Amino acid sequence: MTTLTRPDTLSPAALEALQARFGEQLSTVPAVLDAHGRDESRQEFARPHAVLFAQGEADVVDALRLAREHGFPVVPFAVGSSLEGQVIPVAGGLSLDVSGMTAVLEVAAGGFQATVQPGLTYPELNRQLRHLGLFFPVDPGAEASLGGMASTNASGTAAVRYGTMRDNVLELRVALAGGEVIRVGSRARKTSAGYDLKNLFIGAEGTLGVITELTVRLWPLPAHLVVLRANFATLGEAARSAVDIMGAALQPERLELIDERQIHAVNVHKGTDFPEAPTLWIELASPSETALAEALELCRELVTDGGGTGLHAAHSAEERAKLWEARHHAYYAITALHPGHVNMTTDLCVPLHQLPEVVEFTRREADAAGLDASIVGHVGDGNFHVLFHAPPDDAETWERVNRVYDAMITETLSRGGTCTGEHGVGLHKRAYLAREHADTLTLMRGIKGLLDPQGLLNPGKILP
Repeated sequence: MTTLTRPDTLSPAALEALQARFGEQLSTVPAVLDAHGRDESRQEFARPHAVLFAQGEADVVDALRLAREHGFPVVPFAVGSSLEGQVIPVAGGLSLDVSGMTAVLEVAAGGFQATVQPGLTYPELNRQLRHLGLFFPVDPGAEASLGGMASTNASGTAAVRYGTMRDNVLELRVALAGGEVIRVGSRARKTSAGYDLKNLFIGAEGTLGVITELTVRLWPLPAHLVVLRANFATLGEAARSAVDIMGAALQPERLELIDERQIHAVNVHKGTDFPEAPTLWIELASPSETALAEALELCRELVTDGGGTGLHAAHSAEERAKLWEARHHAYYAITALHPGHVNMTTDLCVPLHQLPEVVEFTRREADAAGLDASIVGHVGDGNFHVLFHAPPDDAETWERVNRVYDAMITETLSRGGTCTGEHGVGLHKRAYLAREHADTLTLMRGIKGLLDPQGLLNPGKILP
Protein backbone atom coordinates (compact mmCIF):
# COMPACT_ATOMS: atom_id res chain seq x y z
CA MET A 1 0.00 0.00 0.00
CA THR A 2 1.38 3.40 -1.00
CA THR A 3 1.25 6.10 1.66
CA LEU A 4 0.52 9.43 -0.01
CA THR A 5 2.01 12.70 1.21
CA ARG A 6 -0.77 14.75 2.73
CA PRO A 7 -0.70 18.52 2.26
CA ASP A 8 -1.48 20.70 5.27
CA THR A 9 -4.99 21.72 4.22
CA LEU A 10 -6.80 22.04 7.56
CA SER A 11 -5.62 25.09 9.48
CA PRO A 12 -5.77 25.37 13.30
CA ALA A 13 -8.51 27.96 12.88
CA ALA A 14 -10.55 25.57 10.70
CA LEU A 15 -10.12 22.73 13.18
CA GLU A 16 -11.19 25.02 16.01
CA ALA A 17 -14.29 26.08 14.07
CA LEU A 18 -15.21 22.44 13.38
CA GLN A 19 -14.75 21.52 17.03
CA ALA A 20 -16.87 24.45 18.16
CA ARG A 21 -19.73 23.43 15.86
CA PHE A 22 -19.61 19.64 16.15
CA GLY A 23 -18.01 18.80 19.48
CA GLU A 24 -17.66 15.05 20.01
CA GLN A 25 -18.95 14.31 16.50
CA LEU A 26 -15.52 15.42 15.26
CA SER A 27 -12.59 13.06 15.73
CA THR A 28 -8.84 13.41 15.33
CA VAL A 29 -8.06 10.07 16.99
CA PRO A 30 -5.30 8.37 14.93
CA ALA A 31 -7.13 5.03 14.64
CA VAL A 32 -10.23 6.82 13.32
CA LEU A 33 -8.16 8.80 10.83
CA ASP A 34 -6.46 5.59 9.66
CA ALA A 35 -9.82 3.87 9.09
CA HIS A 36 -10.85 6.75 6.83
CA GLY A 37 -7.59 6.81 4.89
CA ARG A 38 -8.12 3.70 2.75
CA ASP A 39 -10.78 1.79 0.84
CA GLU A 40 -11.19 -1.82 -0.30
CA SER A 41 -8.65 -1.33 -3.09
CA ARG A 42 -5.90 -1.23 -0.44
CA GLN A 43 -3.58 0.45 -2.95
CA GLU A 44 -3.14 3.89 -1.39
CA PHE A 45 -3.35 5.36 2.08
CA ALA A 46 -3.76 9.00 3.08
CA ARG A 47 -5.02 10.24 6.43
CA PRO A 48 -7.59 13.00 6.66
CA HIS A 49 -6.89 15.72 9.23
CA ALA A 50 -10.23 15.07 10.91
CA VAL A 51 -13.36 12.93 10.62
CA LEU A 52 -16.87 14.27 11.11
CA PHE A 53 -19.61 11.78 11.94
CA ALA A 54 -22.63 13.53 10.45
CA GLN A 55 -26.02 12.75 11.97
CA GLY A 56 -28.21 14.62 9.50
CA GLU A 57 -28.37 16.97 6.55
CA ALA A 58 -27.77 20.02 8.74
CA ASP A 59 -24.37 18.63 9.74
CA VAL A 60 -23.41 18.13 6.10
CA VAL A 61 -24.51 21.67 5.21
CA ASP A 62 -22.61 23.27 8.09
CA ALA A 63 -19.47 21.26 7.32
CA LEU A 64 -19.55 22.42 3.70
CA ARG A 65 -20.07 26.04 4.74
CA LEU A 66 -17.08 25.85 7.05
CA ALA A 67 -15.06 24.23 4.25
CA ARG A 68 -15.87 27.12 1.94
CA GLU A 69 -15.00 29.66 4.63
CA HIS A 70 -11.69 28.06 5.62
CA GLY A 71 -10.74 26.42 2.30
CA PHE A 72 -10.30 22.80 3.36
CA PRO A 73 -11.17 19.70 1.29
CA VAL A 74 -14.18 17.49 2.09
CA VAL A 75 -14.30 13.80 1.14
CA PRO A 76 -17.63 11.97 1.63
CA PHE A 77 -17.34 8.56 3.33
CA ALA A 78 -19.83 5.90 4.42
CA VAL A 79 -18.60 2.29 4.66
CA GLY A 80 -15.40 2.59 2.61
CA SER A 81 -16.19 -0.23 0.17
CA SER A 82 -15.10 1.62 -2.98
CA LEU A 83 -12.56 -0.13 -5.20
CA GLU A 84 -10.89 2.70 -7.11
CA GLY A 85 -9.72 4.94 -4.25
CA GLN A 86 -12.80 7.18 -4.22
CA VAL A 87 -12.86 7.82 -0.44
CA ILE A 88 -9.11 8.31 0.06
CA PRO A 89 -8.45 11.93 1.16
CA VAL A 90 -5.41 12.55 -1.04
CA ALA A 91 -5.47 16.26 -0.16
CA GLY A 92 -6.18 15.71 3.53
CA GLY A 93 -8.90 17.87 5.02
CA LEU A 94 -12.17 16.51 6.40
CA SER A 95 -13.55 13.01 5.91
CA LEU A 96 -17.32 13.52 6.04
CA ASP A 97 -18.69 10.24 7.39
CA VAL A 98 -22.42 9.79 6.74
CA SER A 99 -22.59 6.21 8.04
CA GLY A 100 -24.79 7.41 10.91
CA MET A 101 -27.42 8.76 8.50
CA THR A 102 -29.31 5.47 8.10
CA ALA A 103 -32.99 6.33 8.40
CA VAL A 104 -35.68 5.00 6.09
CA LEU A 105 -37.65 8.23 5.88
CA GLU A 106 -40.62 6.96 3.87
CA VAL A 107 -41.81 3.85 2.08
CA ALA A 108 -44.56 4.34 -0.49
CA ALA A 109 -45.33 0.69 -1.22
CA GLY A 110 -48.04 1.50 -3.75
CA GLY A 111 -45.67 3.84 -5.57
CA PHE A 112 -42.83 1.30 -5.44
CA GLN A 113 -40.40 3.77 -3.89
CA ALA A 114 -38.58 4.53 -0.65
CA THR A 115 -36.82 7.65 0.61
CA VAL A 116 -33.68 7.00 2.63
CA GLN A 117 -30.59 8.65 4.05
CA PRO A 118 -27.25 8.04 2.31
CA GLY A 119 -25.58 5.92 5.00
CA LEU A 120 -28.20 3.17 4.85
CA THR A 121 -26.85 -0.03 3.29
CA TYR A 122 -28.84 -1.81 0.60
CA PRO A 123 -29.02 -5.12 2.56
CA GLU A 124 -30.53 -3.27 5.53
CA LEU A 125 -33.08 -1.56 3.28
CA ASN A 126 -34.07 -4.95 1.89
CA ARG A 127 -34.45 -6.40 5.39
CA GLN A 128 -36.88 -3.60 6.18
CA LEU A 129 -38.82 -4.08 2.93
CA ARG A 130 -39.21 -7.84 2.86
CA HIS A 131 -42.50 -7.94 4.79
CA LEU A 132 -44.01 -5.75 2.07
CA GLY A 133 -43.04 -8.15 -0.73
CA LEU A 134 -40.71 -5.53 -2.20
CA PHE A 135 -36.96 -5.20 -2.66
CA PHE A 136 -34.25 -2.90 -3.95
CA PRO A 137 -32.37 -4.82 -6.64
CA VAL A 138 -28.98 -3.14 -7.01
CA ASP A 139 -26.50 -5.44 -5.24
CA PRO A 140 -22.79 -4.66 -5.68
CA GLY A 141 -21.89 -7.36 -3.16
CA ALA A 142 -20.25 -5.45 -0.33
CA GLU A 143 -22.34 -3.98 2.49
CA ALA A 144 -22.36 -0.81 0.44
CA SER A 145 -24.25 2.34 1.40
CA LEU A 146 -26.91 3.69 -0.93
CA GLY A 147 -25.24 7.10 -1.03
CA GLY A 148 -21.93 5.56 -2.03
CA MET A 149 -23.64 3.34 -4.58
CA ALA A 150 -25.27 6.37 -6.19
CA SER A 151 -21.98 8.25 -6.13
CA THR A 152 -20.28 5.54 -8.22
CA ASN A 153 -23.35 4.51 -10.25
CA ALA A 154 -22.92 1.02 -8.82
CA SER A 155 -24.75 -2.00 -10.17
CA GLY A 156 -23.99 -5.67 -9.52
CA THR A 157 -25.33 -9.11 -10.30
CA ALA A 158 -28.94 -8.02 -10.90
CA ALA A 159 -28.14 -5.17 -13.30
CA VAL A 160 -28.89 -7.34 -16.33
CA ARG A 161 -32.56 -7.34 -15.27
CA TYR A 162 -33.03 -4.22 -13.14
CA GLY A 163 -30.34 -1.81 -14.28
CA THR A 164 -27.82 0.35 -12.44
CA MET A 165 -28.23 3.00 -9.76
CA ARG A 166 -29.07 5.54 -12.45
CA ASP A 167 -32.05 3.37 -13.39
CA ASN A 168 -33.16 2.91 -9.78
CA VAL A 169 -32.79 6.36 -8.22
CA LEU A 170 -35.74 8.65 -8.79
CA GLU A 171 -34.74 11.74 -6.82
CA LEU A 172 -31.83 13.12 -4.78
CA ARG A 173 -31.22 15.85 -2.28
CA VAL A 174 -27.70 17.14 -2.74
CA ALA A 175 -25.68 19.61 -0.68
CA LEU A 176 -23.53 21.74 -2.97
CA ALA A 177 -20.04 23.03 -2.22
CA GLY A 178 -21.30 26.20 -0.56
CA GLY A 179 -23.88 24.41 1.58
CA GLU A 180 -26.94 25.07 -0.59
CA VAL A 181 -29.26 22.04 -0.78
CA ILE A 182 -31.02 21.23 -4.04
CA ARG A 183 -33.49 18.58 -5.16
CA VAL A 184 -32.79 16.86 -8.48
CA GLY A 185 -34.87 14.29 -10.33
CA SER A 186 -38.52 13.51 -9.69
CA ARG A 187 -40.49 10.96 -7.71
CA ALA A 188 -42.65 10.47 -10.78
CA ARG A 189 -41.63 7.43 -12.81
CA LYS A 190 -40.87 9.61 -15.80
CA THR A 191 -40.30 13.28 -16.48
CA SER A 192 -39.44 15.45 -19.48
CA ALA A 193 -38.90 18.62 -17.42
CA GLY A 194 -35.56 20.31 -17.91
CA TYR A 195 -32.00 19.06 -17.86
CA ASP A 196 -31.30 15.69 -16.26
CA LEU A 197 -29.34 16.96 -13.26
CA LYS A 198 -30.03 13.86 -11.18
CA ASN A 199 -27.78 11.79 -13.39
CA LEU A 200 -25.09 14.46 -13.23
CA PHE A 201 -24.63 13.74 -9.52
CA ILE A 202 -25.03 9.96 -9.82
CA GLY A 203 -21.57 8.66 -10.68
CA ALA A 204 -19.86 11.95 -9.74
CA GLU A 205 -18.11 10.31 -6.76
CA GLY A 206 -18.78 13.24 -4.44
CA THR A 207 -16.86 15.69 -6.64
CA LEU A 208 -19.90 17.87 -7.42
CA GLY A 209 -21.94 17.66 -4.22
CA VAL A 210 -22.77 15.48 -1.22
CA ILE A 211 -25.88 13.31 -1.42
CA THR A 212 -28.00 13.73 1.72
CA GLU A 213 -31.17 11.87 0.71
CA LEU A 214 -32.27 9.43 -2.00
CA THR A 215 -35.64 8.28 -3.28
CA VAL A 216 -35.12 4.88 -4.84
CA ARG A 217 -37.23 2.61 -6.97
CA LEU A 218 -38.56 -0.64 -5.46
CA TRP A 219 -39.59 -3.85 -7.20
CA PRO A 220 -41.88 -6.77 -6.33
CA LEU A 221 -40.06 -9.84 -5.05
CA PRO A 222 -40.07 -12.53 -7.77
CA ALA A 223 -42.57 -15.30 -7.08
CA HIS A 224 -40.61 -18.27 -8.45
CA LEU A 225 -36.87 -18.53 -9.04
CA VAL A 226 -34.34 -21.06 -10.27
CA VAL A 227 -30.58 -20.89 -10.85
CA LEU A 228 -29.05 -22.96 -13.64
CA ARG A 229 -25.35 -23.74 -13.33
CA ALA A 230 -23.37 -24.85 -16.40
CA ASN A 231 -19.69 -25.57 -17.00
CA PHE A 232 -17.72 -24.81 -20.18
CA ALA A 233 -14.38 -25.81 -21.65
CA THR A 234 -13.23 -22.20 -22.11
CA LEU A 235 -14.08 -18.69 -21.01
CA GLY A 236 -14.88 -17.79 -24.61
CA GLU A 237 -17.47 -20.56 -24.86
CA ALA A 238 -19.11 -19.41 -21.64
CA ALA A 239 -19.20 -15.79 -22.81
CA ARG A 240 -20.70 -16.76 -26.19
CA SER A 241 -23.38 -18.77 -24.42
CA ALA A 242 -24.22 -15.71 -22.34
CA VAL A 243 -24.70 -13.70 -25.53
CA ASP A 244 -27.02 -16.44 -26.86
CA ILE A 245 -29.08 -16.37 -23.67
CA MET A 246 -29.55 -12.61 -23.90
CA GLY A 247 -30.59 -12.96 -27.53
CA ALA A 248 -33.35 -15.41 -26.61
CA ALA A 249 -35.35 -12.78 -24.67
CA LEU A 250 -35.28 -14.88 -21.50
CA GLN A 251 -34.69 -11.77 -19.35
CA PRO A 252 -32.59 -13.49 -16.69
CA GLU A 253 -32.56 -12.03 -13.21
CA ARG A 254 -28.79 -12.59 -13.11
CA LEU A 255 -26.24 -13.97 -15.54
CA GLU A 256 -22.79 -14.45 -14.05
CA LEU A 257 -19.52 -15.81 -15.44
CA ILE A 258 -16.96 -17.23 -12.99
CA ASP A 259 -13.66 -18.62 -14.21
CA GLU A 260 -12.03 -21.81 -12.93
CA ARG A 261 -9.51 -19.96 -10.74
CA GLN A 262 -12.23 -18.07 -8.97
CA ILE A 263 -14.28 -21.26 -8.52
CA HIS A 264 -11.23 -22.94 -6.95
CA ALA A 265 -10.79 -20.05 -4.52
CA VAL A 266 -14.46 -20.16 -3.54
CA ASN A 267 -14.30 -23.93 -3.00
CA VAL A 268 -11.32 -23.55 -0.67
CA HIS A 269 -12.73 -20.51 1.15
CA LYS A 270 -16.35 -21.64 1.53
CA GLY A 271 -15.94 -25.43 1.57
CA THR A 272 -18.05 -25.84 -1.57
CA ASP A 273 -17.48 -28.43 -4.28
CA PHE A 274 -18.35 -26.64 -7.51
CA PRO A 275 -16.68 -28.07 -10.64
CA GLU A 276 -13.54 -26.02 -11.27
CA ALA A 277 -14.25 -24.89 -14.82
CA PRO A 278 -15.47 -21.68 -16.48
CA THR A 279 -19.07 -21.52 -15.29
CA LEU A 280 -22.27 -19.62 -15.96
CA TRP A 281 -24.81 -19.08 -13.20
CA ILE A 282 -28.14 -18.09 -14.72
CA GLU A 283 -31.05 -17.03 -12.51
CA LEU A 284 -34.53 -17.05 -14.03
CA ALA A 285 -37.79 -15.81 -12.53
CA SER A 286 -41.46 -16.05 -13.38
CA PRO A 287 -44.83 -15.36 -11.75
CA SER A 288 -45.85 -18.98 -12.40
CA GLU A 289 -44.09 -22.32 -11.97
CA THR A 290 -45.24 -23.46 -15.41
CA ALA A 291 -43.73 -20.45 -17.16
CA LEU A 292 -40.54 -20.85 -15.15
CA ALA A 293 -40.23 -24.51 -16.18
CA GLU A 294 -40.61 -23.50 -19.84
CA ALA A 295 -37.96 -20.79 -19.51
CA LEU A 296 -35.62 -23.21 -17.77
CA GLU A 297 -36.01 -25.79 -20.53
CA LEU A 298 -35.25 -23.19 -23.22
CA CYS A 299 -32.22 -22.04 -21.25
CA ARG A 300 -30.98 -25.63 -20.92
CA GLU A 301 -31.20 -26.07 -24.68
CA LEU A 302 -29.32 -22.84 -25.39
CA VAL A 303 -26.59 -23.63 -22.90
CA THR A 304 -26.17 -27.20 -24.15
CA ASP A 305 -26.00 -26.02 -27.75
CA GLY A 306 -23.30 -23.57 -26.67
CA GLY A 307 -21.10 -26.28 -25.19
CA GLY A 308 -22.36 -26.25 -21.61
CA THR A 309 -22.02 -29.44 -19.56
CA GLY A 310 -22.77 -30.58 -16.03
CA LEU A 311 -26.01 -28.62 -15.93
CA HIS A 312 -27.57 -28.32 -12.50
CA ALA A 313 -30.72 -26.40 -11.52
CA ALA A 314 -31.01 -25.01 -7.98
CA HIS A 315 -34.68 -24.61 -7.07
CA SER A 316 -34.66 -24.30 -3.29
CA ALA A 317 -34.13 -20.93 -1.62
CA GLU A 318 -31.37 -22.46 0.50
CA GLU A 319 -29.37 -23.74 -2.47
CA ARG A 320 -29.84 -20.51 -4.42
CA ALA A 321 -28.67 -18.49 -1.43
CA LYS A 322 -25.58 -20.70 -1.19
CA LEU A 323 -24.75 -20.00 -4.83
CA TRP A 324 -25.08 -16.24 -4.56
CA GLU A 325 -23.24 -16.10 -1.25
CA ALA A 326 -20.35 -17.89 -2.95
CA ARG A 327 -20.45 -15.42 -5.87
CA HIS A 328 -20.48 -12.39 -3.61
CA HIS A 329 -17.53 -13.77 -1.61
CA ALA A 330 -15.38 -14.27 -4.72
CA TYR A 331 -13.14 -11.27 -4.01
CA TYR A 332 -12.59 -12.32 -0.40
CA ALA A 333 -11.95 -15.92 -1.45
CA ILE A 334 -9.01 -14.89 -3.62
CA THR A 335 -7.72 -12.70 -0.80
CA ALA A 336 -7.86 -15.59 1.66
CA LEU A 337 -6.15 -17.95 -0.78
CA HIS A 338 -3.09 -15.68 -1.08
CA PRO A 339 -2.25 -14.28 2.36
CA GLY A 340 0.26 -11.47 2.28
CA HIS A 341 -0.64 -10.52 -1.27
CA VAL A 342 -2.21 -7.25 -2.33
CA ASN A 343 -5.22 -7.45 -4.64
CA MET A 344 -6.00 -5.17 -7.54
CA THR A 345 -9.47 -5.62 -8.96
CA THR A 346 -10.87 -3.68 -11.88
CA ASP A 347 -13.95 -3.75 -14.06
CA LEU A 348 -14.56 -3.16 -17.75
CA CYS A 349 -17.70 -3.10 -19.86
CA VAL A 350 -18.08 -3.71 -23.59
CA PRO A 351 -20.96 -3.96 -26.05
CA LEU A 352 -22.34 -7.45 -25.54
CA HIS A 353 -21.31 -8.76 -28.95
CA GLN A 354 -17.69 -7.84 -28.16
CA LEU A 355 -17.64 -9.66 -24.82
CA PRO A 356 -16.24 -13.08 -25.86
CA GLU A 357 -13.30 -11.58 -27.75
CA VAL A 358 -12.37 -9.13 -24.99
CA VAL A 359 -12.58 -11.79 -22.27
CA GLU A 360 -10.42 -14.13 -24.35
CA PHE A 361 -7.94 -11.31 -25.05
CA THR A 362 -7.68 -10.54 -21.35
CA ARG A 363 -7.02 -14.17 -20.43
CA ARG A 364 -4.37 -14.52 -23.16
CA GLU A 365 -2.55 -11.37 -22.08
CA ALA A 366 -2.57 -12.34 -18.40
CA ASP A 367 -1.40 -15.90 -19.11
CA ALA A 368 1.34 -14.70 -21.46
CA ALA A 369 2.58 -12.39 -18.71
CA GLY A 370 2.65 -15.28 -16.23
CA LEU A 371 -0.03 -13.76 -14.01
CA ASP A 372 -2.52 -15.70 -11.90
CA ALA A 373 -5.42 -13.40 -12.81
CA SER A 374 -9.03 -14.46 -12.36
CA ILE A 375 -12.09 -13.25 -14.26
CA VAL A 376 -15.69 -12.92 -13.11
CA GLY A 377 -18.47 -10.89 -14.61
CA HIS A 378 -22.03 -9.70 -14.85
CA VAL A 379 -21.81 -10.83 -18.43
CA GLY A 380 -25.44 -10.32 -19.40
CA ASP A 381 -24.64 -6.64 -19.85
CA GLY A 382 -21.04 -6.99 -21.02
CA ASN A 383 -19.46 -6.14 -17.65
CA PHE A 384 -16.59 -8.20 -16.26
CA HIS A 385 -13.97 -7.97 -13.52
CA VAL A 386 -10.33 -8.98 -13.44
CA LEU A 387 -8.58 -9.66 -10.15
CA PHE A 388 -4.79 -9.50 -9.94
CA HIS A 389 -2.70 -10.25 -6.86
CA ALA A 390 0.97 -10.25 -5.87
CA PRO A 391 3.19 -9.52 -2.87
CA PRO A 392 3.23 -5.76 -2.26
CA ASP A 393 7.02 -5.46 -2.71
CA ASP A 394 7.24 -7.57 -5.88
CA ALA A 395 7.92 -4.70 -8.27
CA GLU A 396 8.59 -6.94 -11.26
CA THR A 397 5.21 -8.70 -10.99
CA TRP A 398 3.37 -5.40 -10.50
CA GLU A 399 5.06 -4.06 -13.63
CA ARG A 400 3.62 -7.03 -15.56
CA VAL A 401 0.22 -6.45 -13.93
CA ASN A 402 0.23 -2.83 -15.04
CA ARG A 403 1.14 -3.79 -18.62
CA VAL A 404 -1.76 -6.25 -18.83
CA TYR A 405 -4.07 -3.75 -17.11
CA ASP A 406 -3.25 -1.14 -19.74
CA ALA A 407 -3.55 -3.62 -22.62
CA MET A 408 -7.00 -4.87 -21.63
CA ILE A 409 -8.38 -1.36 -21.12
CA THR A 410 -6.91 -0.27 -24.45
CA GLU A 411 -8.56 -3.26 -26.14
CA THR A 412 -11.85 -2.48 -24.41
CA LEU A 413 -11.84 1.14 -25.56
CA SER A 414 -10.95 0.11 -29.11
CA ARG A 415 -14.10 -2.02 -29.21
CA GLY A 416 -16.45 0.73 -28.08
CA GLY A 417 -16.36 -0.18 -24.41
CA THR A 418 -15.73 1.80 -21.24
CA CYS A 419 -12.88 1.72 -18.74
CA THR A 420 -15.38 1.14 -15.93
CA GLY A 421 -18.91 -0.24 -15.92
CA GLU A 422 -19.63 0.08 -12.21
CA HIS A 423 -16.60 0.67 -9.97
CA GLY A 424 -16.09 4.26 -11.09
CA VAL A 425 -12.97 6.24 -11.98
CA GLY A 426 -11.68 7.37 -8.58
CA LEU A 427 -7.91 7.71 -8.42
CA HIS A 428 -6.95 4.83 -10.65
CA LYS A 429 -8.64 5.40 -14.02
CA ARG A 430 -8.33 9.14 -14.58
CA ALA A 431 -5.90 8.69 -17.47
CA TYR A 432 -8.27 6.23 -19.13
CA LEU A 433 -11.20 8.61 -18.64
CA ALA A 434 -9.17 11.18 -20.56
CA ARG A 435 -8.70 8.70 -23.41
CA GLU A 436 -12.31 7.52 -23.39
CA HIS A 437 -13.85 11.00 -23.26
CA ALA A 438 -11.16 13.21 -24.74
CA ASP A 439 -13.69 15.32 -26.64
CA THR A 440 -15.73 16.17 -23.51
CA LEU A 441 -13.03 16.46 -20.86
CA THR A 442 -12.97 20.26 -21.09
CA LEU A 443 -16.73 20.32 -20.62
CA MET A 444 -16.44 18.05 -17.57
CA ARG A 445 -13.83 20.37 -16.07
CA GLY A 446 -16.14 23.30 -16.70
CA ILE A 447 -18.99 21.60 -14.83
CA LYS A 448 -16.64 20.85 -11.93
CA GLY A 449 -15.48 24.47 -11.86
CA LEU A 450 -19.05 25.78 -11.90
CA LEU A 451 -20.29 23.60 -9.04
CA ASP A 452 -17.08 23.50 -7.00
CA PRO A 453 -15.09 26.65 -7.86
CA GLN A 454 -12.64 26.19 -4.95
CA GLY A 455 -12.00 22.55 -5.85
CA LEU A 456 -12.79 21.35 -2.33
CA LEU A 457 -15.11 18.40 -3.03
CA ASN A 458 -13.18 15.11 -3.16
CA PRO A 459 -10.17 16.58 -4.97
CA GLY A 460 -7.99 14.33 -7.10
CA LYS A 461 -10.82 12.05 -8.23
CA ILE A 462 -12.29 11.43 -11.71
CA LEU A 463 -10.68 14.32 -13.60
CA PRO A 464 -7.01 13.99 -14.60
